[in-house]
Amino acid sequence: MNQNYAREAKQRWGETDAYKESERRTAKYSKDDFENAAKAQERAIGLFIEAMDANLSSESTEAIAAAEAHRTAISDWYYECSKEMQVGLTQMYLADARFTDFYESRRVGLAQFVHDSIVASASR
Repeated sequence: MNQNYAREAKQRWGETDAYKESERRTAKYSKDDFENAAKAQERAIGLFIEAMDANLSSESTEAIAAAEAHRTAISDWYYECSKEMQVGLTQMYLADARFTDFYESRRVGLAQFVHDSIVASASR
């Protein structure tokens, strides 16, 4: 992670239980662990892209499965991510240009699709 982003994250969320849990977990991670965490996130993104490419709605079974894969990857590797926390994350994906740009670089409309799919998943 970029050092500037790391400092920003610590300033914004350093006192939260989720941040502390993530620090505790990742302090023990090897290079392979970090690579596996990135692969888990990439698998989730791939599922969102597959659903988009198939012209499925953000409320489709496939989009909901992608949302769950996204949440599970966070919970498995960083901190326990509730559906409510996950919805909060996706709001940031739309509000913070850095996140939006990351998703949009993969597919135009992906940031909104990820957001909408996660909101749909949380409402079930």
